[in-house]
Amino acid sequence: MDLGIAGRVALVTAASSGLGRAMAVALAAEGVDVAVTGRDRERLDATVAACAERGVRATGTVWDLSDHDRAGEVAARVAEELGPVDILVNNTGGPPPTPALEQDTGLWQEQYAAMVLPVIALTDAVVGGMRERRWGRIITSTSSGAVAPIPNLGISNTLRSSLHAWSKTAARELAPFGVTANVIVPGRVATSRTEALDRARAEREGRPLAEVEADSRAAIPAGRYGDPEEYGAVAAFLASEQAAYVTGSTVRVDGGLIPTL
Repeated sequence: MDLGIAGRVALVTAASSGLGRAMAVALAAEGVDVAVTGRDRERLDATVAACAERGVRATGTVWDLSDHDRAGEVAARVAEELGPVDILVNNTGGPPPTPALEQDTGLWQEQYAAMVLPVIALTDAVVGGMRERRWGRIITSTSSGAVAPIPNLGISNTLRSSLHAWSKTAARELAPFGVTANVIVPGRVATSRTEALDRARAEREGRPLAEVEADSRAAIPAGRYGDPEEYGAVAAFLASEQAAYVTGSTVRVDGGLIPTL
């Protein structure tokens, strides 16, 4: 299927590895010029190279998302190097595993600054141009914990849920301008983040890692962890011309894991 987005410009945050990288490469495979951000220059350069191998222009900017005041600067740099952003993929790292209660206020503030504020600030920096051109895609990657809270991920569950409410509200405001806003939610996809969470659970419960992973797979109707490329493909579709009537939605890429409606 031709997704109709070749020649568009995308900005994907936290794309030096994992789901961010998979979404960036999937867009590049569709002919989209891609700008990516990340904290590690070496890994970021590897993502840029993987995108460029698809025959598109690609560029990378080192950016710690907790420094959300740089959002306007990053958007302007992308516009200068590739052109105005047509497709924004908001992706952030996850906080440390914690209960919801009795966490230090400073930790909540630190994670809010890294997980929520940069998403809002970066979207504000590019959405004006999308409205003027009457075309745009805003895709926000969160977590299954925002739909069905995950034990011991209290901060993640809470902050990612706020992005669902923000995206849903923004979708209604932007729909008259041909701009869509959707949330994409991973289940257990095979990334370093998932591995780290499995290891933390194994240590917390005093069990072998292989046993924890087996339990996790058994809870997934598909019987396996997802592949990052499968997640990237769904993001690419949400960015497509064919998805113009999909907005305000939450799309789950979870192998049937999330038990709620």
